[in-house]
Amino acid sequence: MKGLRNILVGFGISFIGSVPLGYLNVVGFEILSDGGFSRLWPYLFGVIAEESIVIYLTLLFADKLSKGGKLVKATEIFSIAFLLILAVYFFVRPETASDKTPVYVQYSPFIAGAVLNAINFMQLPFWTGWNLYLINAKWIFIESRIRYLYIFGALLGTFAGMLLFILGLHYLAENIDGLSFYLMKIFIPLIFLGLALWQSYKFYEKYRRT
Repeated sequence: MKGLRNILVGFGISFIGSVPLGYLNVVGFEILSDGGFSRLWPYLFGVIAEESIVIYLTLLFADKLSKGGKLVKATEIFSIAFLLILAVYFFVRPETASDKTPVYVQYSPFIAGAVLNAINFMQLPFWTGWNLYLINAKWIFIESRIRYLYIFGALLGTFAGMLLFILGLHYLAENIDGLSFYLMKIFIPLIFLGLALWQSYKFYEKYRRT
């Protein structure tokens, strides 16, 4: 049961994080349009290969922070602030993306995916913040090898989310802006706000007597 929960939580967080229109999805769309699925698959595998390292390292870092005694309270406050920042970001972000497709996508799609994700520095605070929140809120279990099921679920979520969005851009380009508006501007911000409020309540209950 713990393993299944780790997979589902990892999948959900990563899926949501990979859906918004960004340069990784734009490049994937370009690769699919120019080279078909034979080049898209290795590109996606390059993205998740690099992301597996980031998730693992940030999970270890978050685990140490959550056990850091005096740092526990600070990390809990940070995780709440992180969720609020995400809610505000999705609510105020522009409806269209201005990212340009890098010229080096003409090279090996696997290398392109790994390199482009490696320079995607937003994934560091994204995964650190989420891992802190999930550990503090007891949403995931990271003892021994069960942590790898969380990472596996997260990689599946990234793969599925990117693939879905790339295919949506490819086949539903005319409708994607209308479909994404309510999801990105209303639904997802409300999810993050709700999580922040719930974590704030748990924080209050935990420390109100101290």
